[in-house]
Amino acid sequence: MFSHQKGAQKPGSLPASENGQPAAPAIPLLSVVGERARMEGKFDIADSIQVECEVGGEMNVGGKLVIGEKGVVNANVQTVDAIIMGSYQGNMIATGNVEITDSGRVTGNITTDSLVISKGGFFNGNVSKMNELPNGQRPLYLDDVRTAQLSGQR
Repeated sequence: MFSHQKGAQKPGSLPASENGQPAAPAIPLLSVVGERARMEGKFDIADSIQVECEVGGEMNVGGKLVIGEKGVVNANVQTVDAIIMGSYQGNMIATGNVEITDSGRVTGNITTDSLVISKGGFFNGNVSKMNELPNGQRPLYLDDVRTAQLSGQR
C-alpha cells in the first residue's frame, strides 16, 4: 500500500503471474489492528494476525496470533501458534507453540504442546498438554520399554 518500489501494485491487488492471472502472495498476510481500536465479537481469521488494540469475545486464528505490547485480548482463542507480548485473559487452545514474552501477561488456561515463558513474563492459570491421555497415563515410547525390560518392570 505504501510502497516505494518501481511498478508498485494498487492497494488490494495481487501481482500478475506469467499468464496474466493474479498470483497468490508468497507469504500469508499479517493483519495488524491499531491500538485505538476496540472490538467485541466472534472473529475467524484465516491466516495470521497481530493485535495492538482491545479485543473481546472469541477468536479462531488459522495461523499465528501475535498480541503486541499494547494489545489486550479478553477472549477464548483457538490458534496454531501464539506470541503474547501484551495482555491476554481467557482460554486458549494452540495446536503449535505458545510463547509468553518478558512483557506478556496471561491469566487463563492454555492447551498446547509447547509453552515458553520468558523471564519476566507472567502466567496465572493452568496448562495442559495437547492430546493428553486420560487418567494421567502417558504414551509409552520405545526407550521406556527398553528401560522397563532392563530393570525387570513391565
